[in-house]
Amino acid sequence: MLRRRFENELQRLENEVLELGNMVQHALSEAVEQLRTRDLEGSRQIIDEDVRINAKRFQIESDVLVLIATQQPIARDLRDLAAILEIIRELERTGDYAKGIGKINLLIGERELIKPLLDIPRMADKALDMLSRALAAYLARDMEAAIAISQEDDEVDDLYNQVRRELMTIVFADPSKVEQANLLLWAAHNLERAADRVTNICERIVFFVTGALGDLKAPDEQDKYPS
Repeated sequence: MLRRRFENELQRLENEVLELGNMVQHALSEAVEQLRTRDLEGSRQIIDEDVRINAKRFQIESDVLVLIATQQPIARDLRDLAAILEIIRELERTGDYAKGIGKINLLIGERELIKPLLDIPRMADKALDMLSRALAAYLARDMEAAIAISQEDDEVDDLYNQVRRELMTIVFADPSKVEQANLLLWAAHNLERAADRVTNICERIVFFVTGALGDLKAPDEQDKYPS
């Protein structure tokens, strides 16, 4: 009876993690679209709604701690619960990046963008795709998928460097645009960090499956994860 209760509660927590993931994906997608379309009111809403993401994270965390205290989980169960705690932390921080992009949009205000946003939305699309697949890999306990997803972070890094080069070129041509260039670069930085958070989630998936912790961004270290 106790085991069945634990398994039911664990399933509920996993569903809560997915719901938090959906909230974060929506916030990040909307934040970038609002920056692109200059939707200031939408950015205000994203900033305000960040409290819901924070509250969801802390509720899941509280429920995990209660489960540990009351159900006496075994070693494998503790790995699963530890993975949940780490994943929700990474998701909450990704929500902070969405809020940060919203704040950047408000700082730019009514001014026209100094360049059309092309690579920043591409960064968002890639980071969101990685996040969606990482959450699916978590549910499936798919270590191979998690490792593969983590290696795609380089694509986001390449786009970030492209944004940085283009903004530097604009500033060199017209130094008066440096303020907005810095703001747009910070938005791109938030997306680059969001992809890094996905890599961290993938590391936690590997930890759950194998019990081994390591840096998935170092390909020569992947042999430490037994199949």
